[in-house]
Amino acid sequence: MRSLKKKLYYSSLMHLFLYHFIRFYSLFFRFRVENETQWLDHYRQGGAVILCVYHQQFFSAIRYFKTYRHYKPGLMISQSRDGEIISAVANRTGWVTVRGSSTRGGKQALEMMIDHVKENRLAAHIVDGPQGPAFKVKAGIIRMALESNAVIVPFYVASDNAWYFRSWDKFMLPKPFSKVVLRYGDMIRFDKAETTEDFEAQRNSLDAIMYVESENLKKRLA
Repeated sequence: MRSLKKKLYYSSLMHLFLYHFIRFYSLFFRFRVENETQWLDHYRQGGAVILCVYHQQFFSAIRYFKTYRHYKPGLMISQSRDGEIISAVANRTGWVTVRGSSTRGGKQALEMMIDHVKENRLAAHIVDGPQGPAFKVKAGIIRMALESNAVIVPFYVASDNAWYFRSWDKFMLPKPFSKVVLRYGDMIRFDKAETTEDFEAQRNSLDAIMYVESENLKKRLA
C-alpha cells in the first residue's frame, strides 16, 4: 500500500493535479506586483536578468510567473524526488528546468544554467535551496551572474496573513483572501571578482540586501 501511494504521489497525474491546484488556490490571493518595470525594460533592451528568491517565498509567485513563459526562462531544481514534482509544475508553467543542486549534480547544472542565461537572457534561482541554511545566499547565483554578464534582481514575497510550516525554510503559504505582495528589488550588477575575497564580499553584499529588503516588506504588511 505504501509503495502504491508513493507511486501515485510522484506520478504525472499528481503533477498535473498540483499544477492546477496551485493555480486555483492562488486565485484567492489579493495579489499585487511592485517594481517590475525596471528589470523588464532592461531585458527587453537586450540585457540578461537572473531573478532570485528565498525558498520560503517562491510558492506565491508560481501563478504569476507564467506571464514570463514566452521568454523561455530557466530554473535550476534539485535532483531529489520532491524536486521532480517542482520541476514538473515549473515546466507546465512554461519554465525550462535544469536539474541539479549544491548537493547533487550541481556543477553540471550550474554550467547549463549559465549557458541558458547567455542564450535566453532570463532565469530564476532559489538562493538558499534546496536544503538551506535558510535565508543565506549561496555562491552559485554570483557565479551564474558573473559568467553570463547578467544583472541580479532579488524578489520578495510577503503576506498579511499566512501559515508558516515547521520546515527548514519556514515555508510560507498565504491564507485564502490574504494580501500578497510580490516586490522586485533594484537591479544589481557585480564586476568580475579578482580574488576569492572579492567574490565572498559580493555574496555577503547580496545576502545583506536580500535579508533587509525581505524583512522590510514583511514589516510593511504586518
